[in-house]
Amino acid sequence: MKILCIGRNYAEHIAELNNERPSEPVIFMKPDTAILKDNEAFYHPDFSNDIHHEVEIVLKINKMGKNIEAKFAHKYYEEIGIGIDFTARDVQSKLKEKGLPWEKAKAFNGSAPISGFVLKSEFADLKNLNFHLEINGETRQTGNTSMMLWDFDEIIAEISKYFTLKTGDLIFTGTPAGVGKVKIGDKLSAFVEGKEMLSFDIK
Repeated sequence: MKILCIGRNYAEHIAELNNERPSEPVIFMKPDTAILKDNEAFYHPDFSNDIHHEVEIVLKINKMGKNIEAKFAHKYYEEIGIGIDFTARDVQSKLKEKGLPWEKAKAFNGSAPISGFVLKSEFADLKNLNFHLEINGETRQTGNTSMMLWDFDEIIAEISKYFTLKTGDLIFTGTPAGVGKVKIGDKLSAFVEGKEMLSFDIK
């Protein structure tokens, strides 16, 4: 099982970090050791003073495929969930300055909390899906999949050009604007269409 992530997929998030708008999806990966399940607590690492939350819709791949055409991509996932792509922003900034890979900032232990998954058929329109993140009961990030630069099917098509997708693989589809720092004692809760799907503490 692997975790594939899409960066810079919401224009307002690109703007808030002063990043260049990409001409194709930005793809990076996390190892399975990044996953936190069942609302497990996230333990703030001591190598960073600036861990940022990035809430994202997550797709769960249900069969093997490569070089998938976008028009067939919907056949490769039946379930969606929500997750947090934790990012050590201070570490990432140093790596980016030197033109180095991001793994230490993005792929560290526990950096990918995920919810349980629900059938995509439960939602009326995957291209108009509302989701948001609350911290200590206050809304911090709000997104709608209509705001994505590349939709779910386009993401799957692009990723599968380079990486064979296997059953159980997870795809983080990008975060909307509003990312920010978390601190020990915070409680993060993530929602899809108003339904809480993920809730955990920062320790």
